[in-house]
Amino acid sequence: MLYRQIEQNKRKTVLLVLLFSVIVLGAGSAVGYLGFEDLRLGVIMAAIILVVYVPITYMSASSQVLRMSGASLANKETHKKLYHIVEDLCIAARIPMPKIYVINDPSPNAFATGIKPEKGAVAFTTGLLETLNREELEAVAAHEIGHIRNYDIRLMTISIALVSVVAILADIGSRMLFTQRRGNDKKTHPAVMIIALVFVLLSPLAARFVHLAVSRNREYLADATAVELTRNSLGLQNALRKISASSLDVRKAQNATASLYISNPFSKQRKKKNTSWFSTHPSLESRIERLSRM
Repeated sequence: MLYRQIEQNKRKTVLLVLLFSVIVLGAGSAVGYLGFEDLRLGVIMAAIILVVYVPITYMSASSQVLRMSGASLANKETHKKLYHIVEDLCIAARIPMPKIYVINDPSPNAFATGIKPEKGAVAFTTGLLETLNREELEAVAAHEIGHIRNYDIRLMTISIALVSVVAILADIGSRMLFTQRRGNDKKTHPAVMIIALVFVLLSPLAARFVHLAVSRNREYLADATAVELTRNSLGLQNALRKISASSLDVRKAQNATASLYISNPFSKQRKKKNTSWFSTHPSLESRIERLSRM
């Protein structure tokens, strides 16, 4: 059951990434038609923005997230138990030891970052370290190690960049529609014009939905990986219950980084019982139900 769940989540992620690619190409084509009546020019424009924007986001994302969260390197002597837990899990996961950070925040939460295992980092709030017992802390650490091992951070970083690219293309398309086309007496096909306009207007929303779907899917996969590493689903179930029970927000969390945390850092979103298209994480009930079947 566990390995079937992992494979199913991986297949879903591939399909979502393909859908993301279609949205980016579609947005570029729509911009090309609205601005130049040439679909190819729009695709070329999208490719140029991708080549410039994605690498910048890719290379700087990890340092930005750690800086925004107020994370500081954990002291090996002060947090000896945490170091031992992460070290043991990395041996089981067969990845290099990531840097360990602590965030001075009473809300229990954690996240991982790093575009590849060799540059991985895990961060835990002081609230999490104080709230969870060793079994639960090990489960949370295993979840974050799972994100690193599965290259989830790389995928989510690229996903965030693609959302931004689609938003840029949509903005360019909207501006072109009301500027360059003025005085243009070339005939356009009404149906194609309407489709292009709808695509420009709705593509940012569609890209956001796909990004959040990828985020939720990777949370399920990291949960499954945590069970694989610890051979214990109860530890993670109990940890998620304790995290979700907190009424505190992670103080320096932002909407742009919310999907990175093990549970939504904003208490109002965290306590929602149902998973919606706008959810960064699956609902607590859904995650626990899946964990109980592993």
